[in-house]
Amino acid sequence: MKTILLLIIGVVIGMSGPAQARTLDAIHSSGVLGLCAHPNSLPFASKTGDPPGFQIELGQVLARELGVSLRLDWIITQYQMRSAGCDILLDVIADRDAQGETRLRISKPYYRTGVALAVPSSSTLTSFKSLNEHTKVGVQVGSVAAMIIGQRHVPTSTFGFESDSLDALSNHEIDAAAVTPTSASYFNLTHPDKAFRILDRDETVPDLNWNVAVGMVRPDDALREAINGALERLRNDGTIGRIYGRYGVVLQMPK
Repeated sequence: MKTILLLIIGVVIGMSGPAQARTLDAIHSSGVLGLCAHPNSLPFASKTGDPPGFQIELGQVLARELGVSLRLDWIITQYQMRSAGCDILLDVIADRDAQGETRLRISKPYYRTGVALAVPSSSTLTSFKSLNEHTKVGVQVGSVAAMIIGQRHVPTSTFGFESDSLDALSNHEIDAAAVTPTSASYFNLTHPDKAFRILDRDETVPDLNWNVAVGMVRPDDALREAINGALERLRNDGTIGRIYGRYGVVLQMPK
């Protein structure tokens, strides 16, 4: 079931076939760490670079920690990873089942997220449990959230992207949007006059909550250990929190 969660975070890209493994020694020899990212997916990443997105900023400091520079490999679909030749992806779901088709090896998680409800400031909704047959919720097509909310006989409206459901919410077309706190927080940062309340995630529904990690394309043990060490240092000194904070996102500790 959690493989469907990959649709919730559009920048989590799958891999459909074998890729050339890149060892830590190979990365040091080449002097670059390759990051695959979507070119138009703020707050995650942006090819225009203004702002670059937290994936690009975190990728730069990870590369610095490894003593190399960052190379950006812009991809749109899962099939492009094979030819892009990147080493890592960021903000991937830290779950072996979710990564079964991607064949990514995952780092230790560095934050926790999931699906929350964004609602207007005047809304009386307080949680997922308060949804009923009179509340229409925006969901991403094909997502676990769409399935779970639909099973509760709550009316839904489907959207291709979380930003579309947030726009619909701001236009009063729906009563709530089931989105990641990341997307809702960035919307609030960039639309302060239309800011929503972001209701707490419901941790009693496991499929609507997950840890997030770095996804590595067939690394050797040395690269995985280096990435884990860098993440620990960057989390402990507050660097990761500051990077995401610039995009309005407050990270929660993984569980």
